Amino acid sequence: MSQDQAPITAYTQLEKVRARYGLFAVIASNLAIVVVAIVGVWRLDGDKSVIIGILTAAFTAVSSMTTAYLGIKAISNTAKSIVLAQQGGAPASTPPAAVPPAQRTP
Repeated sequence: MSQDQAPITAYTQLEKVRARYGLFAVIASNLAIVVVAIVGVWRLDGDKSVIIGILTAAFTAVSSMTTAYLGIKAISNTAKSIVLAQQGGAPASTPPAAVPPAQRTP
């Protein structure tokens, strides 16, 4: 492995670890929310209006947290791809509309 490849490989490994632990944190948080919601529903002994409120809040919290993680991860990956493309690293896919007309091939 050359000197140039070592930092790229180390950075790739770091990104994998970040993604793995970020996903683990989201899953653990979602499980904690589900457990709290189940315990709350169980302790209320059938009060339907409060149960609906608890389940709605739990669903909102889980979906918000998961959506936020996936959105932040997608934006991070896109930004990394753009930076690598500008530095001459791995090619990023460029949509045809973003290519100036002078550089387009017929």
